Formats: sequence, structure tokens, C-alpha cells
Amino acid sequence: MTNDETMSFKFEREENAKAVEILKEVHEALAEKGYNPINQIVGYILSGDPTYITSHKDARNLIRVIERDELLEKMIRSFIELE
Repeated sequence: MTNDETMSFKFEREENAKAVEILKEVHEALAEKGYNPINQIVGYILSGDPTYITSHKDARNLIRVIERDELLEKMIRSFIELE
């Protein structure tokens, strides 16, 4: 039996500013180590594998504080300029 109804997903925006700050710190740490920060963050989001993120400046632990769905929401909002 197939359900034709669309599922609704709601993401509560808590600590939005904290997520932005963490992404900036992770981006900076990746760049300092010579990685392409965007590629590495995308790899992390798609795979869930934290080894895409350097441990430099505790970036790996920092990014794990943010849920991956929160990261995706932020990027989509930014991309379509809703924020």
C-alpha cells in the first residue's frame, strides 16, 4: 500500500547564529590546512563521515555540534536568499 501524502518536515531554528559561527570556524580551519573548505563540508554533509573535516582548531568536534539537516537548511535558505 502506497501513501500518496507528502510528508512534512519541520526544523526548529535554535541557535542559528551559533551554526553560522561554527561553519565559519570550520571553513577557516580547513582553509588553513590547505583543503577546499566547501568540498570538504559537502563531503561531510553527504556522507556523515567526520573525517572530511580537519581536527585542526577542533573543527571536527565543532561541526558535529550542528545537525547535518540544520546545515542543509541553512545552505538552502542562503542559496535562495530567504535569510
